[in-house]
This record gives sequence, C-alpha cells and structure tokens, in this order.
Amino acid sequence: MQALAKRRAAALTATAVAVAGCVAATEMAPKPSPVQAVEILAQRFNFTPDEIKVKKGVPVDLELTTLDRLHGFNVPGLGLRAEIVPGQTTHVKFTPDKTGRFLFHCDIFCGEGHEDMDAAIIVEE
Repeated sequence: MQALAKRRAAALTATAVAVAGCVAATEMAPKPSPVQAVEILAQRFNFTPDEIKVKKGVPVDLELTTLDRLHGFNVPGLGLRAEIVPGQTTHVKFTPDKTGRFLFHCDIFCGEGHEDMDAAIIVEE
C-alpha cells in the first residue's frame, strides 16, 4: 500500500514539474509583433488619411479600398505598389526597415486633379 502511495506521489510531482516547465516555456517564447492595420480610402483626388504613422520593425497591413474607380498605390521609397479595385480590399503587407517620410501617390490616371493625389507614410523609431 505504501509503495502505491509513493508511486502516486512521484507521478503527481513529475506531472506538476512538467506543467510548470510548459508554462514557463510558453511565457518565455518570443511573441510575434502585433500587426498594425491601417485603412486607406482612395477616391478622386485624394487618399484618406493623407498621413499614416507606423513604427520601424512593426508589421503593417495597409487595407486599401475605393468606391469610385480604379486607382494606383505607389510608394517608391518603400518599394510598394498595388492596384485598388472598386468594391475590393487590397492588402499591402510590409515591415518597415528604415525611418523617414515616404510619399505615395496614385499612379493610374483618374482624371483632372490626379496629379495632386498623394499622401505620406511616416516611419518612426
């Protein structure tokens, strides 16, 4: 009877140590950076918002939409390019690796005023 009690106690101790180890390992595991989602509306002849602030090293998901017509999205300084199709959400995912102010513009002609359709992404430390 005592041998059985000792085996049970040993098994319970081993289980408790294993559970504690798993909890500690989970808490110590690197957590992925949260993704910063930013909604951008393109319309004749502007982007809303016209200035976006993001953090260097933090993943970003730009959610681009338009209601009026096909627009382009071009950020030469960050090497980003996409087409924004009416009724759809276009996702542009990236992780900024440098700081600065990066202008973006519509690169698909959308009528008179098209040349003023620009905005900026500001990447901060």
